[in-house]
Amino acid sequence: MLTKKQHDLLLFIHEKLQENGVAPSFDEMKDALNLKSKSGIHRLIGALEERQFIRRLPNRARALEIIRLPDSENNSPEKSSQDNLFTPNFGKKEVVADPNTVEIPLHGRIAAGTPIEALEQFENIPVPAAMIGLGSHYALEIDGDSMMEAGILDGDTIVIQRCDSAENGTIVVALIDEEEATLKTLYRKGPDVALEPSNRDFETQTYPANRVRVQGRLVGLLRQY
Repeated sequence: MLTKKQHDLLLFIHEKLQENGVAPSFDEMKDALNLKSKSGIHRLIGALEERQFIRRLPNRARALEIIRLPDSENNSPEKSSQDNLFTPNFGKKEVVADPNTVEIPLHGRIAAGTPIEALEQFENIPVPAAMIGLGSHYALEIDGDSMMEAGILDGDTIVIQRCDSAENGTIVVALIDEEEATLKTLYRKGPDVALEPSNRDFETQTYPANRVRVQGRLVGLLRQY
């Protein structure tokens, strides 16, 4: 699942590669998506790479390779009320009443996707009561493998406790520029915030603190085999 801008950028890169075999420049991408600066393109490229839609080729300028395109039926997003968001599509899961479980809202999928506030609550899911502490909690499904070395795998369901701050070394849901949410380990470095993946194939993302808003911290993980 991609945001509208991620989807549009991926198709624009694909179109240019098909035309002349050369990826567009960052200025061309910025103009094509009507963005004010190239920093937004850097963020979108990172999101597409993290979700394994593109690959940056080392030691070559403007060298991008398309790994895959969104499936026309399953990954072509539907527009929501905000033009940069897509509505996730979830099937209903059977919920069995159990006195040792509680239900929390499942909000959607996360990698570098849509803001938590913008995601519709599609269903409640049961989680072990012992996993839930004080405060409000919600669940997300993991999209991608940027946290695999922390044991968080593509398709896992994570349980998040809502909060607006976290200590260094905490795995958090962070909202960047009020546009894209990502699950990373947070480290504060002076005036900046570093969002560190747990996968050596991905780079740490560093932003001024005023561009990053913590939306919750990881407290549990559910996995089906």
